[in-house]
Amino acid sequence: MTPHSSAGRPSQLFKNLNSKIALIPMMLVALVVFLGGTVWTVVYSFTRSGLLPRLSFVGLDQYERLWAAPRWIISIQNLAIYGILSLIFSLVIGFVLAALMDQKIRFENTFRTIFLYPFALSFIVTGLVWQWILNPEFGVQSIIRSLGWSTFEFDPLYNSDIVIYGILIAGLWQGTGLVMCLMLAGLRGIDEDIWKASRVDGIPMWKTYVLIIIPMMRPVFITTLVLIASGIVKVYDLVVAQTSGGPGIASEVPAKYVYDYMFQAQNLGQGFAASTMMLVTVAIIIIPWAYLEFGGKKRG
Repeated sequence: MTPHSSAGRPSQLFKNLNSKIALIPMMLVALVVFLGGTVWTVVYSFTRSGLLPRLSFVGLDQYERLWAAPRWIISIQNLAIYGILSLIFSLVIGFVLAALMDQKIRFENTFRTIFLYPFALSFIVTGLVWQWILNPEFGVQSIIRSLGWSTFEFDPLYNSDIVIYGILIAGLWQGTGLVMCLMLAGLRGIDEDIWKASRVDGIPMWKTYVLIIIPMMRPVFITTLVLIASGIVKVYDLVVAQTSGGPGIASEVPAKYVYDYMFQAQNLGQGFAASTMMLVTVAIIIIPWAYLEFGGKKRG
């Protein structure tokens, strides 16, 4: 170690000092509010907290009750169905729309605005709109029957077997526009020379996308996956606006389970346990993303 390197350390520490000082409030908020709230939730998930939190530890009882509850199991199953299909269809539809928009079509700005507009709406508004559209008395089913198809049936929100797919339709309608914009930004970042080279070599366009373009857009896909997945885990508004968890408990989701137990059933311990399981799910999503984005770069 040279004297110059050891002498240079203090200067590195105090480099951009004003910026570091400005970050202190945000760091304190992150530590106290987010990290503190997370630890507090996890700790009280092992207690017998009811209407008010109390440190009466019961071990894993809350988690045993949680995983023995049919309502929680149904909510996990619904989240899995909604999540997997939402990831697949959002990426596929969003990328296809972005690829079409990247062809320098006329009125591109108009189409981009139309596709992105649903994302500007709140989930409550989206849920209410699609509740009306999917209502069998005056929605799609009623319109199709008025055209002559009297036996046509399309009432997903009133059928416990397919209700989660009705919620999925509304979620895709709202979120696909954002995915399209992210993918379009990634496509616009591809060097034009790559397209020219693929055309010169006679590579079909679909092979260019699959073998060249999509691998080059890996950071965009990873970021998009994280955004979609984080929205899936906390889905709540759409369910409340469209079905309120019904018919029965057929469209329950974890976020609604947490809310109901914490604020309606007055069982904070059970709500904290469910919240902790949601936290674990988020960690499973975030940790691999952080590793792929930052860990791999450092190693390389």
